[in-house]
Amino acid sequence: MTQDVSERKDRIVLSIDIGGSHVKILSSAGGEEKKAVSGKTMTAADMVAAVKAMADGLKYDVVSMGYPGPVVHDKPLREPVNLADGWVGFDYQAAFGCPTRIVNDALMQALGSYKDGRMLFLGLGTGLGAAMIVENVAQPMEIAHLPYRKGKSYEHYISEAYREKKGHKKWQTRVFDVVETLTNALEPDYVVIGGGNVEKLDSLPPKCRRGDNKLAFDGGFRLWQDEKLRV
Repeated sequence: MTQDVSERKDRIVLSIDIGGSHVKILSSAGGEEKKAVSGKTMTAADMVAAVKAMADGLKYDVVSMGYPGPVVHDKPLREPVNLADGWVGFDYQAAFGCPTRIVNDALMQALGSYKDGRMLFLGLGTGLGAAMIVENVAQPMEIAHLPYRKGKSYEHYISEAYREKKGHKKWQTRVFDVVETLTNALEPDYVVIGGGNVEKLDSLPPKCRRGDNKLAFDGGFRLWQDEKLRV
């Protein structure tokens, strides 16, 4: 009997990180990261076409995709804020022609950042991404739009727009306070702060370490390769 490619130990994973400005790919077989411009006009079909063009000549057996929005059972629930419509209900597996797993983009970076125990991941960028992994069980979290202060959300106070409007010092103070609040509520062993804006923090709150956007690719690989993880 021929073994299902998604069950093979030596399968090659194509990891895709979808953002509001670029779509990036990397193969678990090695090579260089490649990227293409995304933006407000990119549909799901456009993304697949861009990925296939970048991956021309690469061999891959399965695909992992980090999606900028909520995902349940490998299906995006809402259209992305910074891309065009047409992502919800799209058949990604048929489009790529191979088994495909989809998770929230913050969760994919969290998976790549995870070591052990209880980890809270917070992604600082245009907005706020969040996920938690507890003893290898991963859970994306839609914390960003929960009320935080004065009727405004967590995302409002630690977004790039807030930093630009209120200044770096006040933004950093808010980041520290949000991390403390969520740490007290969720009781992680440690916190990983990732996303593009982590580099703008002069220092880190207690129990925190810096993440790296490139770890999103590792998270995509682990979706297929780490049998201990439950997503």
